[in-house]
This record gives sequence, C-alpha cells and structure tokens, in this order.
Amino acid sequence: MSTALLTAAAQADPTRAAAYALLHAVLDRRRPLEEALEALGGIEARDRAAGHRLAAATLRRLGTLDAVLEPLLRKQPPQPVRHVLRLGAAGLLLLDSPPHAAVSTAVGLCRGLGLDAFAGLVNAVLRRVAADGPALLEGLDGPRLDTPAWLWAAWSRYWGETTRAIAAAHAAEASLDITLAPGATPPPGGTALPTGSLRFPPGTQVTALPGFAEGAFWVQDAAAALPARLLAARPGERVADLCAAPGGKTAQLAATGAEVVAVERDKARLARLRENLVRLGLKAETVAADAARWRPSLPFDAVLLDAPCSATGTIRRHPDVVHRRRPTDIAALATAQDRLIDAAVTLLRPGGRVIYAVCSLQQEEGPDRLAAALARGTLRHVPFTATELPGLHAAIAPDGTLRTHPALWPEHGGLDGFFAARMERL
Repeated sequence: MSTALLTAAAQADPTRAAAYALLHAVLDRRRPLEEALEALGGIEARDRAAGHRLAAATLRRLGTLDAVLEPLLRKQPPQPVRHVLRLGAAGLLLLDSPPHAAVSTAVGLCRGLGLDAFAGLVNAVLRRVAADGPALLEGLDGPRLDTPAWLWAAWSRYWGETTRAIAAAHAAEASLDITLAPGATPPPGGTALPTGSLRFPPGTQVTALPGFAEGAFWVQDAAAALPARLLAARPGERVADLCAAPGGKTAQLAATGAEVVAVERDKARLARLRENLVRLGLKAETVAADAARWRPSLPFDAVLLDAPCSATGTIRRHPDVVHRRRPTDIAALATAQDRLIDAAVTLLRPGGRVIYAVCSLQQEEGPDRLAAALARGTLRHVPFTATELPGLHAAIAPDGTLRTHPALWPEHGGLDGFFAARMERL
C-alpha cells in the first residue's frame, strides 16, 4: 500500500487507516504486528492504539470473519477490499461498534484507499452483517476456523483433547502481566498471581501505571517469568542470558544479585534491553553477539537460553503468529535451537546448569530438542519439582519439564504457552 493512499485514508479515519495498514503488513507482507505498529508513522498515538486493537481482533478471529463474509459475496473481491470487509465485520461482531459508524467508516476507508468502485459492495455486505449481528456466528466452529489446519493437526498429535481448549483460549485478548522490581510497591488494580507476577485486565496501558517511569516493574507474561525463576540464580553467581532481548529475564536475573551477562545479536533490540535496564536501575553486562558463536574467557555457573522459536505459545498475545508461520519454519528453528543448546554447554563449568525454554506449543521445539540434547551425552536432565512452582503444579509434566499453555490456569485468565527444561553439564 502506497504512503499516499495511507495518508489519504488517515485523513478521513486514522483509526481504520492504521488497522488496515497493520492487516496489510501481516497478511500480505508477513511482517510481525508489533514491528508494523512501530513503523506506522503520521498517526496519533490514540488512533494507533485503537487501530492496533481492531487489527488484532481481526487477526485473532480471521477464519471466523471470513466464514461470515463468504456467503455474502457472489465472487471473491480483491485482497484490499477483503481487508476492509474483515475490519468492518470485526468492528460489528467482535468490538460492538455502533452499526452505522462501523459501516460508514468502512465505506470511507474503501474510498480513501482509492477503491471507490467497491464502496457499494462494502456498504451492502456490512449492512447485512449489521442487520443479522451475532446470529451470523451461531453454528460456526470458531476455534477450528481460526486455527490453520497444519497447527491444529500438530497440536492434536501432541496435546490431544486439550487442543480445542488451547485454540478457544486464543480468541480472548491476553491480560497484562508485570514483574515487580525488588522492594517495589505494586501498582493499584492488579491481582497477585501464585507465581509472583501481578496481573491487570486486558487493554491496560502499562506506561500509565504508577511506578513505570521510576522502574518499579516491567511487562512480562506470567509464563515468561518462570524460566528465570526456575534457574534460581544466586548472589555472586556468574550467569549468562542468551538471546536476551527485550530483557525481562535479564532483569529478573540481575535482581537476584548474580553477575549477569546478556547476549543478543540484534543491536537494535540490545539497545532497547539496555534502555530497560537503565529505567529499572539494574545492572548487567551486555554483549552484541550471536549466542551460537560467542565464546567468553570465563565459564558460567548457569545459563538461561530462551531460544528463538515459532512463538506459537504467544498467539493470544500476538495473533499475527498464526498468519506468518509456515510448517517449514519449525524444522529450521529446531535446528537453530540445537546449535544454541550446544553453545550453552560450552559456556558452563562442569556441573553448571542450563535452562532451555521456548514460547512454543510445538513438540519439535520443546520435548524433541530436550531428547536430542540429552542423546548427545554432554548434559543430564534435572527435573523440576512441584515445590518450585507454587500454585502451578499442573504445569509440571510427568517427566519433570515445564509445559504451560493458554488454557491452563483458567481461574486466573490463562497464560502463554512455554516449554522449559533444566539440564546440568556432565
């Protein structure tokens, strides 16, 4: 989409223009939603936030929205028109937008994008959606429609009957979780979780919470906070955090009093990690390097490896993941994780421990990588115990690994999907 068209559309309705630009970036260019949001210029912060919410809702329920629209279309419209219809239907069916406003803004967006010839179609289709409302959703299998077939098949093999609950959990916007700095006063309005995180309702603006600017806390899903806690770094220990950006786990480790070295190859992300540490008043050495190749002069007592992965465990928080990932991605990511695990071994002193973690629901990226690492004969598995995870005993699998998923902990609002395993160098 040209900058001129976006500018023209933004003048008429900046929120819808922002949502359209984000949808186009994810579905047509396979760009991460957050990356596309950061690159979105010329639109006020309030409109960007509203556009992000609309785009995320559309991506979260895309299969369902397409199933609603399909019977109302005599033939397939061009992709830009389909995006306009999807956004309009999402506003009507998912976000309770006033019918007249939702239809008129969609028609205005269509015209602003230079798609005048399709304005009548958009008007007619969305009026039908507005008239029939929620009845259009009745009988539709939302969890199945909103999950790509290859993911559903993979999860069914690994998670079995839990697959449907996982997919259903993805339909809801995730809560905001934070980790408190040592001694910090919790911001009001949050709910303390058994594992130590503090949870706020979906849509909470973290920068508006008291204490943010002063470094009293940082954003971190309750599940994402578990690997660093399970590493149990102690004061004075030498600890490496590999693939460390954006720095939530680095902050956790630094807060223990350990001597922390954070390694990240992406210099822009590393700069953000440093900024976060400054805001939080925490200290860690930072290194710009590929963790698979980095070789320091001294060994470490412990290593935390939260490895790059498919991120399918974060779909409720990042609904673009299901639309950007492909089945072929998994094998390449698994190979990269093997290299990183082997690199982590070389960084450890004999008897040193490593926690390997991924925010993935895929068997190939968690259990299979652990099995492969143990088969290479340089590590032994050290299972987690129930006492290490108060209030979350169900997340400990029979083999002693950590496995969370979005349908777990429903009484608290769920959490991201993570796999973690603790190993010790032989």
